[in-house]
Amino acid sequence: MPSPGPQLLVSVRDSLEAEAALSGGADLIDVKEPARGSLGRADEANLDAIRNVVAGRRPVSAALGELCDFDRNTPRGFDYVKCGFANIGFDWRTRWSTFQKEVSPAAAVIVAYADWRCAVAPDIEDIIAFACERPGAVLLIDTCCKDKNIQGRRATLLDWLPLPDLRNAIERIHQARGRIALAGSLSLASIAQIRELEPDWIAVRGAACADNDREAGVDRERVRQIKNLLQGNAAD
Repeated sequence: MPSPGPQLLVSVRDSLEAEAALSGGADLIDVKEPARGSLGRADEANLDAIRNVVAGRRPVSAALGELCDFDRNTPRGFDYVKCGFANIGFDWRTRWSTFQKEVSPAAAVIVAYADWRCAVAPDIEDIIAFACERPGAVLLIDTCCKDKNIQGRRATLLDWLPLPDLRNAIERIHQARGRIALAGSLSLASIAQIRELEPDWIAVRGAACADNDREAGVDRERVRQIKNLLQGNAAD
């Protein structure tokens, strides 16, 4: 029997993409504007439209940009919200705790950038430890510098954080009764590798779009292909 595998999070920018992600089998719909960065906040109209089109069929999350720019304008009706820690400064722990209170009752996701030096963010080890100190926390490990190239291709999560380090992070979060999502310009090949580590979610944008272009539209069949891969129903 195929393994149920991690759940699939698909990031969408509008209601049409949300419908494509839903019909392709996404387990969680995430709202962001990819033209505005790794966790770019979508316009209010798109936040409202996507929440309405999902209409409770799946959990929904919203990216709200970087915490250093957070303006306390929190969209309502989302299960999860998140801000990144790029350029945050030394007081990131206090600022995140304030953010957590302001966005309640949504769950505030703790974001660790694997390319933290490039992002001018806190050391990823400090973020993982911070999440582990909070039983039940939700941690996202992502990449910030989406245009970074390595040997002529876009850098992925595995270029910044190898599989043994990811496995260690997952085990620690699970021991702390938390949940963890992995993202970062993932290809089908890297998704197949990461699946075996058993994170709670694998999060995609570019892999779910035509030509692996995160600026293109989400494609239902690509979402379906990734979903099948996570369930062990497709070859690498």
